[in-house]
Amino acid sequence: MPPAPEREAIAATLGALDDKIELNRKMNATLEAMARALFRDWFVDFGPTRAKMESRAPYLSPDLWSLFPDRLDDAGKPEGWEEKPLTDFFAIIGGGTPKTSNADFWDGPIPWFSVTDTPPNGSVFVSDTEKTITEAGLNGSSARLVPKGTTIISARGTVGNLAVAGRDMTFNQSCYGLRGAGSVGDYATFLIAQNMVSQLQAMAHGSVFSTITRQTFESLSLPMPTDKILRAFEDAVSPLFDKILANVLESRTLAQTRDLLLPRLMSGEIRIRDTERLVEEAG
Repeated sequence: MPPAPEREAIAATLGALDDKIELNRKMNATLEAMARALFRDWFVDFGPTRAKMESRAPYLSPDLWSLFPDRLDDAGKPEGWEEKPLTDFFAIIGGGTPKTSNADFWDGPIPWFSVTDTPPNGSVFVSDTEKTITEAGLNGSSARLVPKGTTIISARGTVGNLAVAGRDMTFNQSCYGLRGAGSVGDYATFLIAQNMVSQLQAMAHGSVFSTITRQTFESLSLPMPTDKILRAFEDAVSPLFDKILANVLESRTLAQTRDLLLPRLMSGEIRIRDTERLVEEAG
């Protein structure tokens, strides 16, 4: 056991790593809330169109402001926006599980997402998964490889959990992958799915709903904006999500550094003065 001054120095050093991880978590929660608020203003509350109708001052740049209609139609949505089922906003991809009895299918380089890999609130992205599969496992099952940026939603068991793939990965049959159609971008897809889950929770009066099927996506709808608005929205929120992903990756590196340092410091294998260089490299 190191002497007390050394233990205090170790705690201070590792505590600084934990503080940075917690700061990243809070920053990510704020960034996601900002993106969610923008989505709600544009596509749920129709804020720009309502502001135009009430002759309020523009709160977006002139080029963005000009994209929104000047009035709501008789259905209460922006004029010219047609109500469309969610299946018009994104493609739905099914998952699969390689045979667990075949060792050649598992512990490979391909992340395999299940609900246990759902990131904590605000983190949005998943890059590492508890289980991985091989190319043989991918080719020998109904699992599908989806690209980075795909939204993954749990559809059975623990229903409605969401994640964005931080790298190419696959997922089990209790989940769906969602890929934006047309001008619907990766992050608009995630926020549409998040809004859908909120709708389902409200319809269930706060109770847990049992399953999500393809018919669920068909039964819910959203007014379809123009392609220009969809592209403008993706441009607006992409920097927020890019920063969230950068923070998630940084926090993962910091946690790995902390877990590596603790036993080595406590055993005396390395001294506290050596950790400053390691921490700087991790950052």
